[in-house]
Amino acid sequence: MKTQTVERYSDPEIAASVARIEALSRLMDDLFEIPGTNVRVGLDAMIGLVPIVGDLISQAISSYIIWEARRLGVSRWIMGRMIANSAVDTVVGFVPFAGDAFDVMFRANRKNLALLKGHLEKHGHVRRHGTGAGPVIDVTARRVG
Repeated sequence: MKTQTVERYSDPEIAASVARIEALSRLMDDLFEIPGTNVRVGLDAMIGLVPIVGDLISQAISSYIIWEARRLGVSRWIMGRMIANSAVDTVVGFVPFAGDAFDVMFRANRKNLALLKGHLEKHGHVRRHGTGAGPVIDVTARRVG
């Protein structure tokens, strides 16, 4: 059986930011599965079908992930890699049809999410808990009021 791993963030604000970025990344890169295949596509590939303007809109949306990462204090090196991922996705996306196929395979937003999570883990903001095969139950007490 596969062991389930739960990520917990040291700060609720960090957890909220990561949740927003994960949701946006999923929306942009792998929201739908193409029927009969295991290939997932998101709004990035669909918006990118509109020549140039669609790719620029996708880049603007993806820039939010980079902005959030900057706000969370990623290094200049990680920031540069994230910008490069988004730039490659946008520039190659300008090529009709081939760029759209590239969008489906490259998944810049997922790559940037992984870079952010790696940064947070490296800097001690993530605690991982193996839970075995059972369900995940959060029993953290919180004071209200």
